[in-house]
Amino acid sequence: MPEKTKYYVVRQKAVPEVLLKVVEAKWLLDSKKAATVQEAADQVGISRSSFYKYKDDIFPFRDNVKGKTLTFVMQMQDEPGLLSDVLNVIARYQANILTIHQSIPTNGVASLTLSIDILPETGDVSGMIETIEAKEGVHYLKILARE
Repeated sequence: MPEKTKYYVVRQKAVPEVLLKVVEAKWLLDSKKAATVQEAADQVGISRSSFYKYKDDIFPFRDNVKGKTLTFVMQMQDEPGLLSDVLNVIARYQANILTIHQSIPTNGVASLTLSIDILPETGDVSGMIETIEAKEGVHYLKILARE
């Protein structure tokens, strides 16, 4: 029986540099800024064999979420307008909100679970998550599931 593929979401700072360079090389090829794998590998400073070793195993988060449902949990200050700001970020990136569940705030902090539909027209999902995390009053955001 074949082993089931498992996926992990990791922050960029935890990813080895060679893997980030493979992603960059793939982008150079896709954007036609490099004509060959050798040229792309040279531009980012990795060997061609490193590129081939990892090319099918690393990709930006946004490349694999279109048409999926993304569920995340967050903790945020219980402040007027903050939830609205978060929802407006999701709307600006053209994702569709499927469910919202917010707990009753405790000690001025609310826990929120959101499920959003990532549509073909949805912008950069990583950018959306980063924008939400950068909002003043948002303490924590963790992706729970991608279905």
